[in-house]
Amino acid sequence: MRISKKAEYALRALVRMAREPKSWRIEELSAKENIPIKFLEQILLSLRHAGLLFSKRGVGGGYGMLRSGSEISVGEVIRILDGPLAPVPCAAERPTEPCSCPDPRTCPLRALMTTVRHDLAKLLDSRTIDDMMRLAPGGESLAFEI
Repeated sequence: MRISKKAEYALRALVRMAREPKSWRIEELSAKENIPIKFLEQILLSLRHAGLLFSKRGVGGGYGMLRSGSEISVGEVIRILDGPLAPVPCAAERPTEPCSCPDPRTCPLRALMTTVRHDLAKLLDSRTIDDMMRLAPGGESLAFEI
């Protein structure tokens, strides 16, 4: 399973915002995280509509976090931007598409992917933005030289 660029960028932006709590201008956040401005605008708007961010217009305006990084799970962010975590549509908790197999009750692929979805959701829902922040202490990218 791959997450979208939208979800990847959202997670990176949220980690930056959690690391440096303030009101972020889109241009500044875009430059710091190397995210295209127009794409970042869409992402931040989605996160605001979902109740993770606030926005303020005018001088000193921008986007800020409504909840702390410890209260936002990675799974929640991915669901906001990508939808259900299911690897195949019929394995979603609430499938939006009909199963394409002959008998969904006995389909081994659906059964396995439902287990995968459950395990993946459990893992991603147990990790927070703060957990991600701790993976790269100090906010600097890790570099290894030989």
